[in-house]
Amino acid sequence: MSFLAIVNPAAGFGRCGARASAALASLRARGVAIDEVRTTHAGHATELARSAYARGTRKFIAVGGDGTGYEIVNGLLPEALDASDRPLLGFLPLGTGNSFLRDFTNDGAIASAEALVQGLRRPCDVVKLQHTEGQRFFINLMSAGFVADVATTSNRRFKSLGAAGYVVSVVVEAASLQAKQWHLRPEGARPWDPHAVFISFNNSRYTGGRMLMAPYADTADGKLDIVVAGPMSTGRLVTAFPRIFRGTHVHMPELSCTQTRDVELLLDAPVDLMIDGEVETYQPTRLTVLSHAIDVCA
Repeated sequence: MSFLAIVNPAAGFGRCGARASAALASLRARGVAIDEVRTTHAGHATELARSAYARGTRKFIAVGGDGTGYEIVNGLLPEALDASDRPLLGFLPLGTGNSFLRDFTNDGAIASAEALVQGLRRPCDVVKLQHTEGQRFFINLMSAGFVADVATTSNRRFKSLGAAGYVVSVVVEAASLQAKQWHLRPEGARPWDPHAVFISFNNSRYTGGRMLMAPYADTADGKLDIVVAGPMSTGRLVTAFPRIFRGTHVHMPELSCTQTRDVELLLDAPVDLMIDGEVETYQPTRLTVLSHAIDVCA
């Protein structure tokens, strides 16, 4: 069976569109059977994956960034949950962040291509996000508060600046930093009502490329790692920020971490969320880990 490569030509500020054909041709030359289709608008990868899955396709390649994989996963689920043969998702990381793959390798596209050639596959959990308007699925993480606010500001106000826009957004959001109270009900645990400048629900370890947000997360352990950053000053956040790249931020006294398979969220209004690199606005109600819902080629 051939892989269906879903290419997001806009990923990586357009670099993906220029590099995808050569990368796929290299894989074909090494014996990987691939059909190719390109997206034309936001959400198109979800539509393409859903349609292909209904036709019997079970092997996919996300050619782009984390957002491309996120869209494909939402095209495969929930239908794939009832199937006896788990879908396989491979990657050609030609986007901006490519955070998810860092759980498996630091060699990026080289290692991803080798995994596809060798036909490697390993089970991967998927997290189901239930919200007041429906459901979504993700494999990397969902964050809210400062981290999501930075991504939102970058996308909405400074996207034309490229990578520099993210830095500008950090400065803008840090200037108005404040903690928000969350009401969480983790499965089998006492209610948790933390005040947080940011909160992150992690299936994998990395975000933003090289930020080791959840150093103890495992994509196949059936657990969600919750990282909560409690109230802190702007100065404290700025000086502590580099620790995220080493994963040592979790040892700060302002940080709290826990693991759960299911958590209820009680919010009174929608909030901006950063989900697998994409900025979306929902009123989340529950997160549930779907153990080994798909396989990844990595």
